[in-house]
Amino acid sequence: MDMKDFRERIDAADNGLLKSFIDRMNTSADIARFKHEHKLPIFDSERERNKILNVLEQTPPELKSYASALYHQLFDLSRNYQEQTLRPVSPMLETIKEAIENTEKSFPKNPPVACQGIEGAYSQLACEKLFSMPNIMYCSSWESVFSAVDSGLCKYGVLPIENSTAGSINLIYDLMMHYHFYIVRSTRLKVNHNLLAKPGTKMEDIKEIFSHEQAIIQCAGLLKTLKNVKVTACANTAIAAQRVAASDRNDTAALSSRHCAALYGLDCLADSVQDTGSNFTRFITISKKLEIYPGSDKTSVKLVVTHKPGSLYRILSRFNALGININKLESRQIPDRDFEFMMYFDLDTPIYSEEFLELINALDLTCEQFEYLGSYLEVI
Repeated sequence: MDMKDFRERIDAADNGLLKSFIDRMNTSADIARFKHEHKLPIFDSERERNKILNVLEQTPPELKSYASALYHQLFDLSRNYQEQTLRPVSPMLETIKEAIENTEKSFPKNPPVACQGIEGAYSQLACEKLFSMPNIMYCSSWESVFSAVDSGLCKYGVLPIENSTAGSINLIYDLMMHYHFYIVRSTRLKVNHNLLAKPGTKMEDIKEIFSHEQAIIQCAGLLKTLKNVKVTACANTAIAAQRVAASDRNDTAALSSRHCAALYGLDCLADSVQDTGSNFTRFITISKKLEIYPGSDKTSVKLVVTHKPGSLYRILSRFNALGININKLESRQIPDRDFEFMMYFDLDTPIYSEEFLELINALDLTCEQFEYLGSYLEVI
């Protein structure tokens, strides 16, 4: 036998598998209609367990694990198809279509926007990149930004969510579990941290440096070279610069932006002191109302998978089958629930694609809890 013969055998087996698969799925749809008519549940755990045991009894030992994986996947697909047979369009998909129809065609220019910090903060710079003339309300904390949007005090909020050097901003992801919101736009901001001090202060004079904890992490290389210098975290890089400018001390400095140097009358002792030159922070714009603007090609969702072996794999295999790229996967432990996690996904998928529609229509059927966080455009 040669390769041609082997391929013919594989093709014949595949043809048989495909015919059997189509027949199985069509039968599943008939079963779904029967169960619905007789008020029976879709999921029958005893039937699935007995079926797996029967399959494994007929399977050679070296193939048992593969057969188990195959049939668990088949059961998932069958349940999903049965649910979709009874519910062709999910309520979430209807909501998304309505939002696309009712959202204005252009992004607002000067709405009220909440962001954390004070004048000169990186969040302010991100606001001005996202909106032409934002009416900015400064908040003392990231949670205050969520609260301002949740209460209707501001229509939008701008929050940092990850940094290319320091990684995910965990507190933001933790707060995302406690507030209901949608992401309507995002952007990436080039972040250059500079060592700022009062005019006349020299590098050797510095005894204490102030900055936000994220900036401190991003500038760890420089800080390691400074001996006997205290590093103090504060709420914001702009607040750090303001604190140095207002202090009567001449031995302090701040890790902040050049914008803050001009704003607070400080000298730049060293520029671009972050560990990597390509230091970007990604910011998201949140809204209490679902808005989907033209050109939206990124989607964010959060979900809880069942606490069983293979649960996450089955979700990931669905993305793979639809050809949807996962840009980011973040997991955060759910408070008061042992070893259970909320999963956050950022996906590359245009809202008008068939793959997006199919994913959203079925995703809530494949996990314990599902929440759509929005589809949006990322501003370059």
